[in-house]
Amino acid sequence: MQITLKEITVRELAEGYEDKGLEGVVGYGGNLDIRPPYQREFIYKDKQRDAVINTVTKAFPLNVMYWAVREDGNFEVIDGQQRTISVCQYVKGNFSFQQLYFHNLPDDKQAQILNYKLMVYQCTGTDSERLDWFRTINIAGEKLTEQELRNAVYAGSWVSDAKRYFSKTGCAAYQIGQDYMDGSPIRQDYLEAVIDWTSGGKIEDYMGKHQKDADAKALWSYFQNVMEWVGATFTKKRKFMKGVAWGALYNEFKDKKFNTAKIEAETAKLIADDDVTNKKGIYPYLLTHEEKHLNIRAFTDPQKQKAYEKQKGICSKCPKTKHWELEEMEADHIKPWHLDGKTSEENCQMLCKNHNRRKSGQ
Repeated sequence: MQITLKEITVRELAEGYEDKGLEGVVGYGGNLDIRPPYQREFIYKDKQRDAVINTVTKAFPLNVMYWAVREDGNFEVIDGQQRTISVCQYVKGNFSFQQLYFHNLPDDKQAQILNYKLMVYQCTGTDSERLDWFRTINIAGEKLTEQELRNAVYAGSWVSDAKRYFSKTGCAAYQIGQDYMDGSPIRQDYLEAVIDWTSGGKIEDYMGKHQKDADAKALWSYFQNVMEWVGATFTKKRKFMKGVAWGALYNEFKDKKFNTAKIEAETAKLIADDDVTNKKGIYPYLLTHEEKHLNIRAFTDPQKQKAYEKQKGICSKCPKTKHWELEEMEADHIKPWHLDGKTSEENCQMLCKNHNRRKSGQ
């Protein structure tokens, strides 16, 4: 792998600058891909953008930028996209700084900005070498997410089309999934989640298999099916639904018939139960009946101590002659929670760890 440090002027950088929308953003005479398929949209706020221009106008140094050299000799931005777009947009007159557009500046001020030198590291090497370097320099500014890093590795027609559905502001996936999904499409949270669902957690394997596909229609169709199933199974939308691993539930239960009225009644009951501390877990619980999803409220230390003193350190499942220390025992519901037993002092008993865990496994 070869890494070279170059000085690039703003004049050179902004030459041929063009935002082509879904096709990307180019500059440097058309030879620089400023927003490759794995990069996110422009996300700088006005304050961040103005800070870049302020740095340039004062001739202060900007942080070094990183470009990868492609096989055809052209370049793509690895780190520095937001700064690059800020500078180019200002020079092209897309916004004003301190109430002045670039064309409003005196000639000498314009020349100062155009002649400003940016420090750019250019990297040439194999895909694996560039990826390793890519991960290493992802340390400053707006860091890329794990999914954005994956998009870099598996860039191609499939990633570009997948981003069209899942990764744009107000994208189609957001329109139908915003009530059920956590995170932000622009940070690749939607794309990462749906690949995780359909691949059973093997995201890299799935992306590698489909990298050369012409489009991502299969993934989009899968996501639509998941969202349709969620809406049909859980008929009332609630804030707790965001971020549930819906795809995993769909994969397992999509062919099973449910009484939706009964599900809604059970959902309302569980929401009202103060012992259920993880309301989001209600949805997988209703399908699996595994209490671990609910995080049933634990007995407090005072409740444990009172039960221990009342039992005099004796486990009700052990011989009466066997005495246990408090730390050797665990609190248990006398009347199980699923039979409406509450996490209360009256419903607390202390069992030795062995018997409590054997009971929990029944």
